[in-house]
Amino acid sequence: MRSRTISMLFMAMLLTFGTLHYSAAYSAAVTLSPEEEADLLFMREEEKLARDVYLTFYELYADLTVFSNIASSEQSHMDAMLKLLKKYKLDDPAAGNEIGEFDDDTLQTLYDDTLIPWGEQSGLDALQVGALIEEKDMVDIQAAIDRSQQGHIDAVYATLLCGSRNHLRSFVQNIEALGGYYIPQDFSDPAQINEILASPMEKCGKKAPPGRNVCKGKCLGLMK
Repeated sequence: MRSRTISMLFMAMLLTFGTLHYSAAYSAAVTLSPEEEADLLFMREEEKLARDVYLTFYELYADLTVFSNIASSEQSHMDAMLKLLKKYKLDDPAAGNEIGEFDDDTLQTLYDDTLIPWGEQSGLDALQVGALIEEKDMVDIQAAIDRSQQGHIDAVYATLLCGSRNHLRSFVQNIEALGGYYIPQDFSDPAQINEILASPMEKCGKKAPPGRNVCKGKCLGLMK
């Protein structure tokens, strides 16, 4: 009887130690640096910026369905970022904000003073704005990946990055369909941007079947 009691006490100690060890390890694994937290908050609003701009332009240029298509994609990106904010118990900077409203002053100024006024000039200008936004997103997402030490956060960022590459391709194809051309911005590597534009659409987050065109032109919203 005594031997059985000692064995039970020993097992209880092991379970307690194991639980404490697991809890400590788990807590350490999900502790974010201030930079990682700031990146999550900023990325949530930057995806909102893209969505809001595209929704606004779609109201102005209903024949450019690329804005509606990509706005839906940006909403899914916003949702993915919100899940991460909830996971780490971070306040949502986009909560309660209407289209065109941002907590981040830099994004607010960019929306009010640059992106919307530029895109309001013409449909071609609006497409140029869209391409610029996606190019900037790629730069910011890559910087966030470089600062992140969390693999699951990197995986979400990688999906966003893939989406931005596809969005850039779509906007540039629309620009060219209207007789325009797109010049990579100064904050990016032009060679890298041109390489992206010369490559086919990607199946973000999933492996595409060999030799298959994922979008088949349907996701581009090209002008007819």
